[in-house]
Amino acid sequence: MFVLSEMKDTVRIPPWEFKEETTDAIIEILNKKLANKVVYNVGLCIALWDLVKLEDSFIFPGDGASHTNVHFRYVVFRPFVDEILVGKIKGCSKEGVHVSMGFFDDILIPADALQHPARFDEEEQLWAWEYEVDEDTKHQLFMDIGEEIRFRVVDESFVDTTPSGPDTTNTDNVDSILTDPDLKKPPYTITGSISESGLGCLSWWNS
Repeated sequence: MFVLSEMKDTVRIPPWEFKEETTDAIIEILNKKLANKVVYNVGLCIALWDLVKLEDSFIFPGDGASHTNVHFRYVVFRPFVDEILVGKIKGCSKEGVHVSMGFFDDILIPADALQHPARFDEEEQLWAWEYEVDEDTKHQLFMDIGEEIRFRVVDESFVDTTPSGPDTTNTDNVDSILTDPDLKKPPYTITGSISESGLGCLSWWNS
């Protein structure tokens, strides 16, 4: 679920943030810049693990800040495919069940990846697993909001949400960038599945 990712960045330390220990300032700036941010094709950054290497610092003309190339390792949330996770149901829609890990919310269990047979209750706005005990008995096991749910990671998707900037030669491009659907998508999403024994709401299996 959590991995160490090696990264490199140029850290700019303004004059008012100089400390007795340069590493303290670098750690503070890296955490401010990356914590709880998604890095494209890396994952959700959680916290700095350690500094691997500090290269020489430079001060450029007209800029009193120091610039240092830093090699470091960061703790990143990026579960691997087939990993089993436990989260809480955040909501339901016809699209499927939306799950939260508390610190990460962009998890979807699609309708076709639920326990079968499942149905969406329009009135309750919840999904229910129609568990068949025998030919004459069926239980409606609702996936209530706030319930803990165990799921398998089956896919992940990254979207580069960095604006490319408008083409100044064509003002029509400004509107197209502002309405670009890719810029409205979450930068990192996880797709899960509960369509196998032992997966789904924990209450189903605890009893």
